[in-house]
Parts: sequence; C-alpha cells; structure tokens
Amino acid sequence: MTELLDDASRRLYREVLARGGRVMFREALAQAPDATRRLVGLGLLVHFESDESLTAVNPRTVAARLSSELRTEAGRRLAEAERTPAQLDGLAQAFEASVRRPDRTTVVRHVDRMEEIRHRVLQIESEAHEEILAAQPGGARPVARMAKTRQHNETALAGGVELRTLYQPGATTDRPTAAYAAELSDRGQRFRVLDEPFRRMLVFDRKVAVVPAADDDASAAFVEDPVLVALLVERFERDWARATVVDWHALAGRPRESGVPPELTDLLAAGLTQRAIASRLGLSERTVAAHLARLREHHGAETLFQLGWLMRKGTR
Repeated sequence: MTELLDDASRRLYREVLARGGRVMFREALAQAPDATRRLVGLGLLVHFESDESLTAVNPRTVAARLSSELRTEAGRRLAEAERTPAQLDGLAQAFEASVRRPDRTTVVRHVDRMEEIRHRVLQIESEAHEEILAAQPGGARPVARMAKTRQHNETALAGGVELRTLYQPGATTDRPTAAYAAELSDRGQRFRVLDEPFRRMLVFDRKVAVVPAADDDASAAFVEDPVLVALLVERFERDWARATVVDWHALAGRPRESGVPPELTDLLAAGLTQRAIASRLGLSERTVAAHLARLREHHGAETLFQLGWLMRKGTR
C-alpha cells in the first residue's frame, strides 16, 4: 500500500506544529519543496494567499475527508468493474467466433505455416492463467526473440501464472541466454537444465499442448485431448524431476540473490501459510506465490514444506 506521507513530509508537519502551527509559505518551500507541496495537496497545510502563510489543520479531519473520497472513488470503480464485462461481451463473442476451434471429434489440429503457429500460440498463451510448461531443446536461445518472449513472460508472471522451462546444457554456455534466465528467475520463472535429448513442447494450463509435427519444427500439432495432454505433462514432470537447478546469476556474471523481501522469508520460516503471509504483508496471494516460486528455485526446494524447513534451518 502506498504511503500518504514520506519521512520528509512528516518532519515538516511536526516542525510547523512546533512553531505554533503557522509558517510562511516561501520559507517552507525553500526548506522542503516536495514535502510542502505534498502537505498542501493533502490539505494538512492550508495555503492562505492573502499573506502567503501556511496553517496546519487537524489530521483527523483530513483523514475523514480522504477516507470519504476514497470510498466514493472505490464505489465508482466497482461499478465500472461490474459494467466492463458487459461492455466487452460483444467483442469477446466476435473473438471467440473468429478463432477456429477443432472439431471435438478431432482433438489434434496440425498447423503448417510458421506465422499461423505463432499466432495461435500467442492466442492460447494470452488465455493461460495458471501454468505454462516449456521444453526448449538446443543451446543458445535466439537473441532476436528474447525481448518479445521476456515481455510476454513478465506479463504472465505478473498475473500469477507459474512458468517452468527446461533447457539443454548448451544454454548455460551462452551469456545472453544465461542473463535472460537470470533476469526472469528474479521475477519468478523457474529454469532447469536436462542433459538428455528431449522434444520441444509447450503446455498451457494442462489443457492445450503444442508439439512439433515434423522433425524440422516447421509444423506443429495443437493437442486438446485431455488424455494426450496428461501424458505430455507426465513426460515433462519426469524430465523436470531429473533436471538440474542452475545458478544463472553466476553464469551471467553477477551475484545471485533471491529478490524476495526479507520479511516474507521471515514469515515463511515462522511457519505461516501462503495466505497468512499475503494477509500479513498486505500483498495478493498471486504476488506471494510468485515470490515463493522464486525462493523454491533459488534454494532448489520442490515443495512449500521443504522450502519452509530450509528457511527455518537457515535462521537457527
């Protein structure tokens, strides 16, 4: 939650009170311009233009006014939020009608044009809200695609989507790829390296899988059959369990840090649940989940219980 006042503003307000609750505007502005403007903007200091003075007012009065304004604004935004789905419903129906869904009697659709493959993957990716699994064989990732992929992944992570990616050892020897993995690891994505052959694969929310339909990856199969998708997820999880956790920060030439607020790790070490941590810190559960995923990858923990045990062990 954003603080109404910073330390400088609080100090200035107390100084005005110490001087009888009234100071000259130009004097306060010269001493602390940002704090003065902040206090005047909030109404804690009233600017009288007739004599160019500032007068302190009761913060309780200001708090009551601001609370009322916030409640009014919250009510307006809530009403807007309730109207928004209806306003976009027509466009949503047009979008759904334009997306060619496979006949339910054919739950594997083959796409042969690279442009259409990318278009379809982007559509499915934008609808994912829980988890994206990726197996990316080969060595260095294409530099030309990294910026766009980073943007998409950061958006997904910010929305609480869990991202896990498998690489092969060749990725660890490429500095741009290591830097890419290190940066996204800081945001909650998890990367591992498997020193075995595996095929390229994407799985979205364990509902849709995308796999190559030819050896040259020039065509793809979009799989929606629940049984086939479950088999592909099982293969990914088997490979993930055998894969190695890599210190991408070290490979990128910078210190490795978890990027997680220390107060969160303290609460985890104390045994609090994800929901309790979110409530205590005033964060959303998705934000806390992203931090915990980052910690699991940082410490090589498979479960939240194991992570909590490692945190408690580290505080002894």
